[in-house]
Amino acid sequence: MAEEEQAPRPVAEVEEAPPELVKDVEEEKAAIVPAPEEEKPDDSKPLPVVEQVEEPSAYSEATDKDSALSRVATEKRLSLIQAWEENEKVKAENKAVKKIAEIVAWENSKKGEVEAEQKKKEEEHEKKKVEYAEKVKSKLASIQKEAEDKKKIAEAKCSEEVLKVEAKAKKYRSTGLAPKKIWTFFTG
Repeated sequence: MAEEEQAPRPVAEVEEAPPELVKDVEEEKAAIVPAPEEEKPDDSKPLPVVEQVEEPSAYSEATDKDSALSRVATEKRLSLIQAWEENEKVKAENKAVKKIAEIVAWENSKKGEVEAEQKKKEEEHEKKKVEYAEKVKSKLASIQKEAEDKKKIAEAKCSEEVLKVEAKAKKYRSTGLAPKKIWTFFTG
């Protein structure tokens, strides 16, 4: 008999319910309107004859109470399941958002690295280009200087030869002799 009087353990003892669910259950309990009290019959009036109706037995009241408790427990369990499901969905979404944020950060860092490397290569290329341009200018300047030196040497040789020719011509004039070779290809 002690077992029959022991009420079933509420689910709240097994699992702790979220605060919203506890509020919902409390609101539902508060919303239950108690049955209105029957008015007391006036003693001065004669009592009407009432047919005898079978009163519900203690067994049916217990089963109604048990089924009501069972319904409440089921509703509570379903609401806990729904809350758990929503919580797990939010966790999954948050995890996905965090993972996506990590991927975006990784992508941005890799893009930054590649862009920095590209900029470095461009700077190196530009530096080499400037150095090469300086080398070319230097070579052109040395070529120009060498050409000027060769021109001066050629002009000096030409001036020297002209002076020699003039000296020989003067000698030939003074001696009266003709030069031995005058453009041999004209003579036939």
